[in-house]
Amino acid sequence: MTDRPGRHAAARDAAETLIIPAQRASGGEPPAAAEEPGSVQPGPEKAGRDQPDRVPLAQRRRASGKHASGRLPDERGHLPEDGPHLPPSSDPRWDAAAEALAGEIASGNGRRRDPAGQRERLDQADAPSRSRTSAGGDSRLRIVWVYPDLLSTYGDRGNLLVLTRRATLRGIDVEPVEVNSDQPVPAQGDIYLLGGGEDLPQILAARRLRSDGGLARAADRGAVVFAVCAGYQVLGHRFGGVEGEPVDGLGILDISSGRGERRAVGELVADVDPALSVPRLTGFENHQGVTRIGSGAHPLATLSLGVGNGNGTEGSYAGKVLGTYLHGPALARNPGLADLLLSWVAGRLAPLAPDAEEWARQLRDQRLAAVSR
Repeated sequence: MTDRPGRHAAARDAAETLIIPAQRASGGEPPAAAEEPGSVQPGPEKAGRDQPDRVPLAQRRRASGKHASGRLPDERGHLPEDGPHLPPSSDPRWDAAAEALAGEIASGNGRRRDPAGQRERLDQADAPSRSRTSAGGDSRLRIVWVYPDLLSTYGDRGNLLVLTRRATLRGIDVEPVEVNSDQPVPAQGDIYLLGGGEDLPQILAARRLRSDGGLARAADRGAVVFAVCAGYQVLGHRFGGVEGEPVDGLGILDISSGRGERRAVGELVADVDPALSVPRLTGFENHQGVTRIGSGAHPLATLSLGVGNGNGTEGSYAGKVLGTYLHGPALARNPGLADLLLSWVAGRLAPLAPDAEEWARQLRDQRLAAVSR
């Protein structure tokens, strides 16, 4: 482990940047929360907050906001000259153009609807979320994955899988709900998840979430919110747009983000605020954001490797709202953090059997060993 706090491996010595896939042990099944197929590790970067260099076409359209025609907007939001385009987000015409493009993105992504009526059941709930352990309480743990069509890079869906798995192993009935950006966000979920995304999808997500109001209402009544990278920035008061211009966020978390001078790409290790009783964090970051934490929030962790918020800290939290720059997925690498989120809903959690923790332990050990060489 380096003895230079906050030093990012990729920023000083490319030869030290180690992002090594977990090696499958002989025998047994693969980990339940492994990174989803099609996710990639960070590579050479272009404009955009979480832009992978090689992904399948379908995933590129989901993660990057690709136009239904198959054309990809450039870093200013423009499409090729033979089709519609977005002006810079500082242009007063941007809102109307973004709405039109968002509709075309929706129709071109083949979004899954809600045949089971999950959102309707959540919207009809007539009481706030109750502890899973309370007598007569609702036994379902409702996990809402917010805007996976716009905010989901580097296997961030793994956070949903990990929470579902760790809750199920404890006998908690889980109801996952995926809400795309053309659908209302139900206010009666228990845990809300936001992933990372590129500049244009991030701006569209922030605009739609502000207009919808469901996530803000859920946070106001005490629901758990866990957000990664671009989603983390969206929770704040403002973040940097396509050209670095300030874009309004949701104001759910007392942070403000802007653009740094260079991208942070590589492994991140940080020690969590002792008040949260969570082991050391491991993950990888790929962003150009710098985040200032206001008086109404606390730093999530102190860095020993990486860039994080840009000031020696990583992520932030206030109440039951927590954000981080960690991918990996974050909760697959850090099951202690996953259990913290679950405990905020269900109360004290029983420990899992050692064999149920083996794959998570191996993943953590390998990642931490890779950066300590």
